[in-house]
Amino acid sequence: MAATYVTMQELRDSLGIGTLYSDATVEECAQTAQDLINAFLWFNTAPVVATGRSNNVATVIIANPAQFVVGQLITITGSGSGYNGVKTITSTSPYPSSVSAPYLPSRWVYPLGYQYIQFANVAADDPIHLVQPYGLMAGPDDKTATYAQTPAIRSAAMILATNIWQSRQATQNGGMGVDGYAPSPFRMSNTLMASIRGLLAPYLSPGAMVG
Repeated sequence: MAATYVTMQELRDSLGIGTLYSDATVEECAQTAQDLINAFLWFNTAPVVATGRSNNVATVIIANPAQFVVGQLITITGSGSGYNGVKTITSTSPYPSSVSAPYLPSRWVYPLGYQYIQFANVAADDPIHLVQPYGLMAGPDDKTATYAQTPAIRSAAMILATNIWQSRQATQNGGMGVDGYAPSPFRMSNTLMASIRGLLAPYLSPGAMVG
Protein backbone atom coordinates (compact mmCIF):
# COMPACT_ATOMS: atom_id res chain seq x y z
CA MET A 1 0.00 0.00 0.00
CA ALA A 2 1.34 3.42 -0.94
CA ALA A 3 2.37 5.82 1.82
CA THR A 4 -0.30 8.39 2.70
CA TYR A 5 1.28 10.59 5.41
CA VAL A 6 3.62 11.94 2.76
CA THR A 7 3.02 10.66 -0.75
CA MET A 8 5.67 9.77 -3.27
CA GLN A 9 4.82 12.81 -5.40
CA GLU A 10 4.85 15.16 -2.41
CA LEU A 11 8.31 13.90 -1.47
CA ARG A 12 9.52 14.32 -5.07
CA ASP A 13 8.24 17.89 -5.14
CA SER A 14 9.79 18.74 -1.77
CA LEU A 15 13.19 17.32 -2.72
CA GLY A 16 13.08 18.85 -6.18
CA ILE A 17 14.26 15.62 -7.80
CA GLY A 18 11.71 15.48 -10.60
CA THR A 19 11.90 12.09 -12.30
CA LEU A 20 15.57 11.42 -11.59
CA TYR A 21 14.82 8.40 -9.40
CA SER A 22 12.43 5.49 -9.79
CA ASP A 23 9.01 5.52 -8.12
CA ALA A 24 9.99 2.51 -6.00
CA THR A 25 13.05 4.29 -4.57
CA VAL A 26 11.13 7.43 -3.57
CA GLU A 27 8.13 5.46 -2.29
CA GLU A 28 10.43 3.39 -0.06
CA CYS A 29 11.56 6.52 1.80
CA ALA A 30 7.97 7.77 2.19
CA GLN A 31 6.80 4.37 3.45
CA THR A 32 9.73 4.04 5.86
CA ALA A 33 8.84 7.38 7.42
CA GLN A 34 5.20 6.30 7.79
CA ASP A 35 6.14 2.97 9.35
CA LEU A 36 8.42 4.66 11.90
CA ILE A 37 5.74 7.18 12.86
CA ASN A 38 3.04 4.51 13.14
CA ALA A 39 5.11 2.76 15.80
CA PHE A 40 4.54 5.78 18.06
CA LEU A 41 0.92 6.72 17.26
CA TRP A 42 -2.18 5.67 19.17
CA PHE A 43 -4.34 3.16 17.29
CA ASN A 44 -7.12 0.85 18.41
CA THR A 45 -4.74 -2.10 18.39
CA ALA A 46 -3.41 -4.86 20.62
CA PRO A 47 -0.41 -7.20 20.31
CA VAL A 48 -1.20 -10.77 19.28
CA VAL A 49 0.88 -13.02 21.53
CA ALA A 50 -0.47 -16.48 20.62
CA THR A 51 -2.77 -18.22 18.16
CA GLY A 52 -4.39 -21.63 17.77
CA ARG A 53 -7.30 -23.40 16.11
CA SER A 54 -9.60 -26.27 17.06
CA ASN A 55 -12.76 -27.56 15.37
CA ASN A 56 -12.74 -24.68 12.85
CA VAL A 57 -12.63 -22.05 15.62
CA ALA A 58 -9.54 -19.89 15.89
CA THR A 59 -8.37 -18.54 19.24
CA VAL A 60 -6.14 -15.48 19.30
CA ILE A 61 -4.64 -14.23 22.57
CA ILE A 62 -4.00 -10.50 22.78
CA ALA A 63 -2.09 -8.57 25.41
CA ASN A 64 -4.94 -6.20 26.31
CA PRO A 65 -7.85 -7.15 28.60
CA ALA A 66 -11.44 -6.55 27.47
CA GLN A 67 -10.48 -4.41 24.48
CA PHE A 68 -12.75 -5.99 21.87
CA VAL A 69 -16.30 -7.36 22.03
CA VAL A 70 -18.40 -9.98 20.25
CA GLY A 71 -19.61 -8.83 16.84
CA GLN A 72 -16.77 -6.40 16.13
CA LEU A 73 -14.78 -6.61 12.93
CA ILE A 74 -11.06 -6.90 13.58
CA THR A 75 -8.06 -6.99 11.27
CA ILE A 76 -5.17 -9.29 12.14
CA THR A 77 -1.69 -8.97 10.67
CA GLY A 78 1.67 -10.55 11.33
CA SER A 79 0.15 -13.62 12.98
CA GLY A 80 0.41 -16.30 10.29
CA SER A 81 -1.44 -16.80 7.02
CA GLY A 82 -4.16 -18.90 8.66
CA TYR A 83 -5.09 -16.07 11.05
CA ASN A 84 -4.39 -12.84 9.17
CA GLY A 85 -7.24 -10.88 7.62
CA VAL A 86 -10.57 -9.32 8.56
CA LYS A 87 -12.53 -11.41 11.08
CA THR A 88 -15.79 -11.16 13.01
CA ILE A 89 -15.47 -11.90 16.73
CA THR A 90 -17.77 -14.69 17.90
CA SER A 91 -16.51 -15.09 21.47
CA THR A 92 -14.29 -13.31 24.00
CA SER A 93 -13.06 -14.33 27.42
CA PRO A 94 -10.31 -13.51 29.91
CA TYR A 95 -9.52 -17.24 30.15
CA PRO A 96 -11.89 -19.77 28.58
CA SER A 97 -11.72 -23.18 30.21
CA SER A 98 -12.15 -24.83 26.81
CA VAL A 99 -8.77 -23.56 25.63
CA SER A 100 -5.50 -25.15 26.68
CA ALA A 101 -2.70 -22.58 26.61
CA PRO A 102 1.02 -23.25 27.06
CA TYR A 103 1.30 -20.85 30.00
CA LEU A 104 0.67 -20.82 33.71
CA PRO A 105 -3.06 -20.07 34.06
CA SER A 106 -2.41 -17.62 36.89
CA ARG A 107 -0.61 -15.37 34.43
CA TRP A 108 -3.59 -15.15 32.14
CA VAL A 109 -6.43 -14.48 34.55
CA TYR A 110 -8.24 -11.16 34.06
CA PRO A 111 -7.32 -8.40 34.76
CA LEU A 112 -3.62 -9.20 34.39
CA GLY A 113 -3.71 -7.99 30.80
CA TYR A 114 -4.82 -10.70 28.36
CA GLN A 115 -7.95 -11.51 26.38
CA TYR A 116 -8.94 -14.54 24.31
CA ILE A 117 -10.61 -13.69 20.99
CA GLN A 118 -12.35 -16.39 18.98
CA PHE A 119 -13.81 -16.46 15.46
CA ALA A 120 -14.77 -18.97 12.77
CA ASN A 121 -11.75 -20.22 10.85
CA VAL A 122 -12.16 -23.29 8.64
CA ALA A 123 -8.82 -25.09 8.53
CA ALA A 124 -6.89 -27.90 10.15
CA ASP A 125 -6.43 -27.89 13.92
CA ASP A 126 -3.38 -25.97 15.12
CA PRO A 127 -2.11 -26.11 18.73
CA ILE A 128 -2.01 -22.78 20.53
CA HIS A 129 1.49 -21.39 20.18
CA LEU A 130 3.38 -18.16 20.75
CA VAL A 131 3.60 -15.55 18.00
CA GLN A 132 7.05 -13.98 17.99
CA PRO A 133 7.56 -11.22 17.11
CA TYR A 134 4.06 -10.27 18.20
CA GLY A 135 1.34 -9.91 15.59
CA LEU A 136 -1.20 -7.09 15.60
CA MET A 137 -4.99 -6.94 16.01
CA ALA A 138 -6.76 -3.75 14.96
CA GLY A 139 -10.34 -2.81 15.80
CA PRO A 140 -12.61 -0.06 14.44
CA ASP A 141 -11.02 3.33 13.78
CA ASP A 142 -12.93 5.88 15.84
CA LYS A 143 -10.71 8.91 15.20
CA THR A 144 -12.36 12.11 13.95
CA ALA A 145 -9.85 12.32 11.10
CA THR A 146 -7.33 9.80 9.84
CA TYR A 147 -3.69 10.45 10.60
CA ALA A 148 -3.10 10.91 6.87
CA GLN A 149 -5.23 14.07 7.13
CA THR A 150 -3.58 15.41 10.30
CA PRO A 151 -1.23 18.32 9.44
CA ALA A 152 1.22 17.73 12.29
CA ILE A 153 1.67 14.09 11.35
CA ARG A 154 2.01 14.90 7.67
CA SER A 155 4.68 17.47 8.53
CA ALA A 156 6.53 14.96 10.71
CA ALA A 157 6.42 12.40 7.89
CA MET A 158 7.86 14.91 5.44
CA ILE A 159 10.72 15.76 7.81
CA LEU A 160 11.48 12.08 8.39
CA ALA A 161 11.27 11.10 4.73
CA THR A 162 13.53 14.00 3.75
CA ASN A 163 16.14 13.02 6.34
CA ILE A 164 16.02 9.39 5.25
CA TRP A 165 16.39 10.38 1.60
CA GLN A 166 19.33 12.68 2.27
CA SER A 167 21.06 10.04 4.38
CA ARG A 168 20.78 7.53 1.54
CA GLN A 169 22.40 9.97 -0.86
CA ALA A 170 25.22 11.12 1.47
CA THR A 171 25.65 8.59 4.25
CA GLN A 172 28.33 10.45 6.23
CA ASN A 173 26.22 13.62 6.48
CA GLY A 174 29.19 15.82 7.07
CA GLY A 175 29.65 19.42 5.99
CA MET A 176 32.48 21.08 4.07
CA GLY A 177 33.75 24.36 5.45
CA VAL A 178 36.54 26.71 4.35
CA ASP A 179 39.03 24.75 6.45
CA GLY A 180 38.04 21.39 5.04
CA TYR A 181 35.76 18.59 6.14
CA ALA A 182 33.71 19.20 9.29
CA PRO A 183 31.81 16.12 10.55
CA SER A 184 28.22 16.52 11.72
CA PRO A 185 25.90 14.17 13.65
CA PHE A 186 24.57 11.18 11.73
CA ARG A 187 21.01 11.85 10.59
CA MET A 188 19.90 8.31 11.35
CA SER A 189 21.04 8.39 14.98
CA ASN A 190 18.72 7.88 17.96
CA THR A 191 17.86 11.59 17.80
CA LEU A 192 15.96 11.07 14.54
CA MET A 193 12.59 10.45 16.20
CA ALA A 194 13.32 13.03 18.88
CA SER A 195 13.48 15.65 16.13
CA ILE A 196 9.78 15.16 15.34
CA ARG A 197 8.46 14.10 18.74
CA GLY A 198 6.97 17.53 19.43
CA LEU A 199 4.80 17.25 16.32
CA LEU A 200 3.61 13.80 17.34
CA ALA A 201 3.07 14.60 21.03
CA PRO A 202 -0.75 15.01 20.95
CA TYR A 203 -1.16 11.71 19.12
CA LEU A 204 1.33 9.45 20.93
CA SER A 205 0.27 6.05 22.15
CA PRO A 206 0.52 5.72 25.96
CA GLY A 207 2.80 2.76 25.34
CA ALA A 208 5.17 4.96 23.34
CA MET A 209 5.51 7.36 26.28
CA VAL A 210 6.70 4.79 28.83
CA GLY A 211 10.25 5.57 29.87
